[in-house]
Amino acid sequence: MIRIKRLFFLVLILSVAFSLVACGSSDKDASQDNPNSGDKKSDENITLNFWTFGATGYDELIKEYEKENPHVKIKFKTSENADHHDALFTALSAGTGAPDIAMIEVDQLDRFKQAQDRFNNLFDLGAEEVAGNYQDWAWNTAQNTEGDFLVGLPTDIGPKALYYRIDVFEEAGLPTDPDEVAALINSPNALKEAAKKVKETTGKPFVDSMEMAYRAYLDAAPNSHLNPDGELLIDKEESLVKEAYDFAVELNEAGLVGNFEMWTPEWANAVNDGDFAAELGPGWLKGWMEGNAPDASGLFRVATLPKEFSANWGGSFLAIPAETKHAVEAYNFIQWLTSPENQLNSFKSHGLFPSAPSVYDMEEFKTNEDEFFGGQVTSVVFGEAANNISEAVYKGEKYVPVNNEILTALTNVQEGADPEKEWEEAVQRAQELVNR
Repeated sequence: MIRIKRLFFLVLILSVAFSLVACGSSDKDASQDNPNSGDKKSDENITLNFWTFGATGYDELIKEYEKENPHVKIKFKTSENADHHDALFTALSAGTGAPDIAMIEVDQLDRFKQAQDRFNNLFDLGAEEVAGNYQDWAWNTAQNTEGDFLVGLPTDIGPKALYYRIDVFEEAGLPTDPDEVAALINSPNALKEAAKKVKETTGKPFVDSMEMAYRAYLDAAPNSHLNPDGELLIDKEESLVKEAYDFAVELNEAGLVGNFEMWTPEWANAVNDGDFAAELGPGWLKGWMEGNAPDASGLFRVATLPKEFSANWGGSFLAIPAETKHAVEAYNFIQWLTSPENQLNSFKSHGLFPSAPSVYDMEEFKTNEDEFFGGQVTSVVFGEAANNISEAVYKGEKYVPVNNEILTALTNVQEGADPEKEWEEAVQRAQELVNR
């Protein structure tokens, strides 16, 4: 009997012990966050490497985030656009040396989407929950063609509008009120007629360069250079590239196009001195103008473009390379950085135009008068332009080098070369690039 009692107590003790172990294991499993969940909160001290390009002002927002999350330190690095993307591509190809977070410019995005296995799928980190924060077309741009992989969260975008000099328009006898200008220049043909009037009365070109005239149609084309299979489209009927090319050639032959290459000192002087009448430019351009063309302050206004030219030019996305050991923490940061509130902060401090449409309804956004633009609230114009864009644009992995061949052709045309011959040779060079 004693032996039976001892056996009973031994079994009871072992049962309790196994029960506690099982409960402990269960509790531990339940408390461990899914590594693919964006809800994970960790007190582990970590460092995130963050690579960007251009003037974003993110270094200031980083300080705020680090105060709110003292266990997270963010090493911020910014470089020139080309250097940044080349270094990122090299690191991803090597499988080592990539940052925890990388900014990718929209023209480069399809190049990196081809290597989506080198990135974290942000859908796995909970990104679906914030999809409604962003312009649909910007969100769709960041997805793969199947729609099941999200490479990055949209940061800034580049909705285009018509920047115009009121002194040049006045001299040409054109209206200067933004609403009246938008009503007058309401189609590509109307733009050409206004450009002719400027040329006839002032002797000045309407736009600064062949490239800007070319981009009028190009930026609005949903499929322009390559399709998702990597096939060249520029010589196909479904592509608007030839139409964009011909439009630029037509304006050039009529003397309506200047010869000022963007970002050069000559171009900056032309903006400053009013050597051309207008620019079909994105929202982020106004930040550059405010800082680099001081004599033009008060002389520019902004109006909406014809629907045929409603488009986006520029913008970026924040991606998380696969080799990071801190994907959840990296996601938590980029979700915070691209929140509507922080997009408003980036807009106010550095002119980064928000990809979050809810910002357009914020009072600080709607009342943000621009002294450089004579007190006009240009943000409302660009917000309307952003809402007028209806679909994502697919550029393709080799968009940049292919497009450079067309720009070379346009440069040659402006110097006197035959437009059709230059087009045919550009298509041939582009096809050779694609075939490599």
